[in-house]
Amino acid sequence: MGLAAAALLGTALLVQRPDSVPKQALRVPAAKVALLLDGPYGARFAGEIAALKQGFFASDTSLAVRPDDPDFVQTIAREHAIGVTSGQKFLLAAWRGVPVTAFAASFLDTSVAIFALESSGLRRPADLIGKRLGCRRGSEGDVIFDAMMAQLGLPRSQITKVADRDGFDALRAGEVDAVIAAINDQPDPTSPGYVRLNVIKPQEYGIHVPGLVYFASNDLIHDRPSVIADALQGLIRGWQFVYSDYARSVPVLASVDPEKLKPDRLKFELQQQRNLVLPTGGRIADYDESRWRTLRDILKFAKLGEEEVPLAQSVNYQFVRDVYRRSPNLGGPGAWSGEN
Repeated sequence: MGLAAAALLGTALLVQRPDSVPKQALRVPAAKVALLLDGPYGARFAGEIAALKQGFFASDTSLAVRPDDPDFVQTIAREHAIGVTSGQKFLLAAWRGVPVTAFAASFLDTSVAIFALESSGLRRPADLIGKRLGCRRGSEGDVIFDAMMAQLGLPRSQITKVADRDGFDALRAGEVDAVIAAINDQPDPTSPGYVRLNVIKPQEYGIHVPGLVYFASNDLIHDRPSVIADALQGLIRGWQFVYSDYARSVPVLASVDPEKLKPDRLKFELQQQRNLVLPTGGRIADYDESRWRTLRDILKFAKLGEEEVPLAQSVNYQFVRDVYRRSPNLGGPGAWSGEN
């Protein structure tokens, strides 16, 4: 009886030993990764919204907007997160020593353009000489406009810039002759007071720079590179979903903020920015060094900063190459069916 009691006691103690606990109970869940957007929900971030809503992210990823953060790039570094912002804002912060690295493009080219009323006859950069131009000083559009005019050898001093009159209301009211704005901010044909516009795009005059870029804190890239790769693959699939069929994707996008995101307006904005995401002969999220060199030279020309950190330390091209090498179907002709 004594031996039997000892055996039962030993069995009970064995059951309570930590190494007898099933392995799945000992697993530590992976830390959630934050994907932060430098602006409100909308068509500009359609790929990110679709990736989250459709479950394309392999990691536990959260999505949030930070539209009013003046130090957005620094926030990404501090929170060990992934972010989306303009190439200009990213590069200036990297030059100041913020520990971040860009790993892919959202918009492969800038989304800013110059708009004038169709009735004005202003169709080319040269037509703007002697005119009033609404803009925001030091903004991406202002900087790119100056670079475009300089490259074309046109006298910027003969253009009157009107600060804080970059809205389409100012253009319609005749306060300015043209405005610098994002292409997906322009009024659609159903907007009140809609008028037909002429559009001057810097890309058509040899100015190619990264538009919106994906970047992350250096710590996250160094410590968890698989998270970056998983996020990038999910983002590519998200953009493919967005442009494969508007009838499917627009309701998904609108559901993130039904009060502000109206389906017809979303579809219009998606159409305006489509070539920035899906360039002819290009791949989603891909970028090349020439665009970054052009942006670097433009920012130095504008005297906004000096290249304290070389491009080779700020921009990574390997994540895009690896994702497409591992999943070649992502870039194939059947990856998305075109505009519907």
